[in-house]
Amino acid sequence: MNSSILPTINALKQPTGEGWVEQAISNLNTILLDHSLCERKAASAALNMIFRYPSNTKMVRELTKIAREELEHFEQVNQWLEKKNIPLGTLPPPPYGAALKAQIRTKEPERFLDSLLISGLIEARSHERLGLLAIHCPEVELGKFYRSLMASEARHFGTYWVLADTYFERNVFMERLEELAAVESEILSVLHPEPRIHS
Repeated sequence: MNSSILPTINALKQPTGEGWVEQAISNLNTILLDHSLCERKAASAALNMIFRYPSNTKMVRELTKIAREELEHFEQVNQWLEKKNIPLGTLPPPPYGAALKAQIRTKEPERFLDSLLISGLIEARSHERLGLLAIHCPEVELGKFYRSLMASEARHFGTYWVLADTYFERNVFMERLEELAAVESEILSVLHPEPRIHS
C-alpha cells in the first residue's frame, strides 16, 4: 500500500467502438460544446471533493492542481468555440455521469473511495476518446488540440488511482475499481443517440 509506483492499470473494460467515432466526427461542433461542459464539470468534481474532505492534505494538494488545469482546459475549449462561432450553452447530459454517480455508496469511507475511482474512470475514458478525436478529426488544428490534452488527462486519472492507493488498501481499491469499471463499460455499451464525449 501507499506505493508511488502502481501496476499498469487497464481500467477500461471495453474500448470505444467505431460507432462513437463516426458519430463524434459527424457532430464536431456539438462534441466541442460538450467538451467545454465536461471540463467545467471535471473542475467542479475536484473542488467538491476538496470541500468534502478538507483534512486529506495530499488529496487537497493534488486535486487543487487538477481543478486549476481543468479550468485552463475549459478556457482553451471555449476559445475554440469562439473561433468557430459556437455559442456557449448547455446540452442535455447523456446518462453516463448520473449512472456512474448512482454507484457511489453513501457511507464513509466507501463514498470517498467510490468518488476517487469514478472520477478516475471518467478521466480515463476522456483520455481514450480525446485520443480517438486526435486521430480521426478531419480538422487538422483541432486534432492537434485534442492531442495536446491527452497527457494531462492521463495524469489526471493516474492521480486519482494514486490517491485511492494512498488512502485505501491496494486490494480494496483494485477490487472496487474492477466492479466500477464493468459498470462504466456497460453504460457505454449502447451508443447514446445524442453525440457527447461520454455517450
